[in-house]
Amino acid sequence: MLIVNVGVLSDWQTAFADCLPGLRVCGWDDPGVDPGAVRYALVWAPTPGRLARFPNLELILSSASGVDHILKDPAWPAHVPIVRMVTPETGERMADYVTLAALALIRDLPQLIAGQRAACWQGHLTGRLASETRVGILGLGQLGIRVADRLAGVGFKVAGWSRSPKPGAAVESFAGPDALPALLARSDILVNLLPRTMQTRGILDAGALAALPQGAGLINVGRSDHLDAAALTAALDSGHLGGAVLDVFDAEPLPAGHPLWAHPKVLVTPHIASTPSQQARARQAAQNILAHREGRALAHLYDAVRGY
Repeated sequence: MLIVNVGVLSDWQTAFADCLPGLRVCGWDDPGVDPGAVRYALVWAPTPGRLARFPNLELILSSASGVDHILKDPAWPAHVPIVRMVTPETGERMADYVTLAALALIRDLPQLIAGQRAACWQGHLTGRLASETRVGILGLGQLGIRVADRLAGVGFKVAGWSRSPKPGAAVESFAGPDALPALLARSDILVNLLPRTMQTRGILDAGALAALPQGAGLINVGRSDHLDAAALTAALDSGHLGGAVLDVFDAEPLPAGHPLWAHPKVLVTPHIASTPSQQARARQAAQNILAHREGRALAHLYDAVRGY
């Protein structure tokens, strides 16, 4: 049995009927579910303590590419493997989103939207060209490489940074802590795609933002605790940064009164940068369930040592 706590149950049942017939799919709050019969759980931010109530749980399937929403539960069953949700759609959707965000920043879209709301004609906001804009990507994993290829295809001058060297990368590559300042200094737009680890937490602090060129833009599609939100606001207000596109936040949904909602240099999106379709997620989950049943390697398995 698979139990799910995200989305519409009937939609999941239809999706899994197409890709894994015979699998029983039940709702998280179904009182008729026998906890002992649950073998798989497909979840987003599960209620703390609930996963531990399934004594025969064999596999936890994250409904997103990250797993920190599961690890926040102090009682999550650490002996049960967790699989991250990374589908072929995930990379394509992330590449679409970041490209849209980068183009929005070079064409001053946040300021243009603010001008429209104020009925202010801002004919001086003509922006800059992609071909004269340097983009730096933090994180050259599967998603980072996909984003880099798409941005380069549009005309941006792309480079990337990663914890360890990426010899196969098709873009200029920086690696290790000592190389980070050089990547920041050449990034007219900085894209954060890093996973959440002890080493990456707080990486976008006031010092890192100050190291970006005057007028630079920021796109944060990594994790909320990578970024010092107060330092970002200060850098935007001072004019050091020209704009930001943010998809991840400490509190989600972002509270209605949060100042980022109304900041004239910020575009806020509701954590949807790379969310794949339900059918794509069901296919990926079904593939991992079958692999687990057959004793094969699981795709996108969470590694506690790496932190992702």
